[in-house]
Amino acid sequence: MKAPGPLATVLAANAVSISGNALTLIGVPWFALQTTGSPGKAGLVAFCATLPVVVSAIVGGPVIDRIGRRRVSIASDLVCALALAAIPLLHHAGRLDFWMLCALMGVTGLFHAPGETARHVLVPDLAEQAGTTLARAASLFDAVSRGARMTGAALAGVLIAVVGAETVLLLDAVTFGLSALLVFGGVRGVPAAEPLRGGAPVSLARYRAELREGYAFVLGSRLLLGITLMVMFTNGLNQGWSSVLLPVHAQRNLGGAAAIGLVTAVFGGCALLGALLYAAVGHRWRRRTVFTVAFLVGGAPPYVVAALTDSVLPMVVMAAVSGLGVGTLNPILTTVMYERVPDALRSRVAGVTTAGVLMTTPLGGVGAGYLVERVGLVPTLLTIGGLYFAATLTPALFPSWRGMDGPAEVSSSGPPSPAPGRAATTPRP
Repeated sequence: MKAPGPLATVLAANAVSISGNALTLIGVPWFALQTTGSPGKAGLVAFCATLPVVVSAIVGGPVIDRIGRRRVSIASDLVCALALAAIPLLHHAGRLDFWMLCALMGVTGLFHAPGETARHVLVPDLAEQAGTTLARAASLFDAVSRGARMTGAALAGVLIAVVGAETVLLLDAVTFGLSALLVFGGVRGVPAAEPLRGGAPVSLARYRAELREGYAFVLGSRLLLGITLMVMFTNGLNQGWSSVLLPVHAQRNLGGAAAIGLVTAVFGGCALLGALLYAAVGHRWRRRTVFTVAFLVGGAPPYVVAALTDSVLPMVVMAAVSGLGVGTLNPILTTVMYERVPDALRSRVAGVTTAGVLMTTPLGGVGAGYLVERVGLVPTLLTIGGLYFAATLTPALFPSWRGMDGPAEVSSSGPPSPAPGRAATTPRP
């Protein structure tokens, strides 16, 4: 067996980087609430952090290949480290204006996603070099990523309560620096990690043509289009929950940031368990049925429970139940994508759908913050919960979703003519 060093290094670097990102997702909204006292401004910070992610999802692929995956991963983590370290340092010096906080979070949003993507697309080549199967390497990558998010969320809640949000952001910067150092020292001499040589020159016309192919395939598939639109809507609601509603609820009713870490960690752990359970026994039931029930269980109920209780225990129980449901969603969507989207179009379709499902996330935090300030926390939770419930009914109501259980008829030799119900993707609900 060949040496598994680079694969292990990438797994470790991704775990460290994602743990740091989990610290950011909890530490920054809490920092914004503490320093501004405004849910609306906390939502605006979330807007500035998520809008650049959409931009990087649209244009990032060719850039990553041209610059080189190793270089992109290192540069991405270093930029995130500097931007995050600047927030507490400027605040301590009395120089951190609100627009600076928004700008620095915009920088982290723009650079974090390409770094994570660069590490992700290295996995097949590193698996071959390590002498292990692609399925095992992919499972390790996903499990490590989920575990890192869960651990980072739990640590964030505890550390904010013990040492404060400013110190947590400094620790977050250190994690990104460590990730860059791991990739710098441990991923050398891997051809797939180096810049693309001798390929056709990147041009605006070429990029537009490839983008049109991806959009044509998505628009020609009612199933894929329906999935993208539904997850686009629910992702916006999820962003409002994580960046505004849960932090405000924790600050006002649950005793502080430790509650955020606990709820988020329980949700992440149970989502991992849900994914494993589906892998073991999910094939026994129709995908559309499992998907619909799981989304109904994992979607709206947390908002309703949060509106009806000011205690941590019901929130933790609901996070566990919701996590089990949500954990089954991505395995279903991933399976359908690999069955139905042809090899020649997977990157383009993934770029289009990733940008699509993230389109509303910049507005989710802003909208939730505005509603909390205008009508209050409880009415906002119930309103968004109602919208979520309506959205998660769509798989049961629209016939195009029956394609989730239909036959996969895809040629790997080239793009087929787009047809209704022939494609799916991996949007992350």
